[in-house]
Amino acid sequence: MAKLASAPPTKKGSDKKHTNRLVDESSPYLLMHAHNPVDWYPWGEEAFAKARKEDKVVFLSIGYSSCHWCHVMEEESFKDEEIAKYLNQHFICIKVDREERPDIDQIYMRAVVAINGRGGWPMSVFMTPAAEPFFGGSYFPAREGDRPGIRGFLPLLGMIKEAWKDNREALERDGKTLAKHVKDYLDGRRAASLVPLGKEVLDKTVESLLGQFDQEHGGFGYSPAQPLQPKFPSPSNLDFLIYRLQHAKGKIEDSPEWKMLISQLDHMAMGGIRDHLGGGFHRYSVDRYWWIPHFEKMLYDNGQLASVYSEAYKLTGDEEYKQVVEELLAFVQREMTGEEGGFYSALDADSEGEEGSFYRWEKEQLEKELGAKQYRLFASAYGINKDPNFEHDYYVPLMSRTRAELAESNKLSRQQLEEQLLPSREKLFELRAKRERPLTDDKILTSWNGLMIRGFADAGRVLEQPRYIESAEKAATFLLAKLSTPEGRLLRTYRGGEAKLNAYLVDYAFLVEGLIALHRATGKQKWLGEADRLMKIQLELYWDDVNGGFFFTSNDHETLLARGKDPIDGAQPAGNSVAVQNLVYLGRELDNKDYLERADRTIQSVSGILSTSPSASPRMVIAVAELLDARGK
Repeated sequence: MAKLASAPPTKKGSDKKHTNRLVDESSPYLLMHAHNPVDWYPWGEEAFAKARKEDKVVFLSIGYSSCHWCHVMEEESFKDEEIAKYLNQHFICIKVDREERPDIDQIYMRAVVAINGRGGWPMSVFMTPAAEPFFGGSYFPAREGDRPGIRGFLPLLGMIKEAWKDNREALERDGKTLAKHVKDYLDGRRAASLVPLGKEVLDKTVESLLGQFDQEHGGFGYSPAQPLQPKFPSPSNLDFLIYRLQHAKGKIEDSPEWKMLISQLDHMAMGGIRDHLGGGFHRYSVDRYWWIPHFEKMLYDNGQLASVYSEAYKLTGDEEYKQVVEELLAFVQREMTGEEGGFYSALDADSEGEEGSFYRWEKEQLEKELGAKQYRLFASAYGINKDPNFEHDYYVPLMSRTRAELAESNKLSRQQLEEQLLPSREKLFELRAKRERPLTDDKILTSWNGLMIRGFADAGRVLEQPRYIESAEKAATFLLAKLSTPEGRLLRTYRGGEAKLNAYLVDYAFLVEGLIALHRATGKQKWLGEADRLMKIQLELYWDDVNGGFFFTSNDHETLLARGKDPIDGAQPAGNSVAVQNLVYLGRELDNKDYLERADRTIQSVSGILSTSPSASPRMVIAVAELLDARGK
């Protein structure tokens, strides 16, 4: 079973002689820091009031529970008594879980990117008591020289403290300038573009994706100038390619869409980004080849990829894709599902103080545990007969050939090969389960659960497996009962029997999408009715009357530096992209012309982006086509 964060996790070498305000929080990430010597505050008025009263700089640290470098900075700096004493004396320190508060993360990440040209976590931001940022970065080592080329955190604190004392007006001026930049940037995405769009935008999206595609190893974002940069699954791109192939005429196997889709799905299915023993996918590959992952497992990736591989199996009939789905969903049911049916957020990358130690193997151990005959086939299938692929001494199982190719080379059918490999994988899985497990972040987020509900519902529909649909229905029932206010509004997060925090656009959009997937899978009107009810609330709370589309935060959310409308599909799709598809589906099913009109206005609000950079929002491009079809155009 998963190792849950049911109490503040204690890492080796830590103690509990210190306790700060985070001990009253529910987020596993915040609880990790509840016994740091740093006098942490959660985000809120208490911290800023103290900063104003004592005239101190606010140090804001944002991260998440499965972030490797967040753990490193905690161990090096936030548990260091000298650094903590300096922070407590000269700063007001706030810690934020970016997964609970994506609104705060979005604003201050924009500031960090403006300062450095790039961002990352842990995010470290220094700002005035008015919450206006004037300096920031990501990870800093504790002291100068700890990591050559990276500024030390303690000397940086001294520089900030002296600058606040001697050049306060300049820092305040920088804070106002940067705050205005953040506001202008986020507000700039709010203005309607009013560029006419037709189905030609789909062809432009294909061309744009081809320009980013790695022709040798699959995936997007490849650049010859940076050939080894990480690869992410980018499920929104895959959704778009599947949509194109589903609606194509003639032979699809020769199309660029087919090549891009199949190449990426095959490489991911073979690579170390897939957990070949336990099922599911890690967050991303640190290399071009999908070989070695960044080892955390995120619910949002696995939810989307369950849908992608299910639809790809329906499209191609490739049994490997079906196996990917079955193993992925078995993993989620086994390790990321709570007793009430909701889905947990993430598995950490670290255990025993090291990234990936839970997933790596030594050749001698594999030889000993499997025996000669089993080892030979396993080593041939999963690359153990080659040089170590992880940290010079270890192996992460991955396949250099598809299972079908491997079966052919061994003069076996695919089924025979699988029957011979399965006992080895099961034995190693049982051995791995005895190791110290990575921490499970067991908070339940509404939006991520919506993606996983869709994943289970789509898999149940495509694979004709009622047990998957049952899991989706149980989770949906749980969310609607436990993450809703008495008035029917959604809440963001749930843990330990408590739901809290105002929901965001993505919470409504992704859950509605999950309910729609359940309606498609079951035909039950209750899921359509719940989707319609939540859409009405979403329109009331998030709709932009001036420009169309939806704000990320509700109209009664706390006031921050800016109120954004992010239209870009990233690791997760944009709330507006999913919302438009939901509006089109509900508009068509319920004969609701207002929903179709709202969908049109939302598309128009980002039509300038779609006309110049359509691959930035491939889910919105799908929505364009679906709206045109719904209107018979």
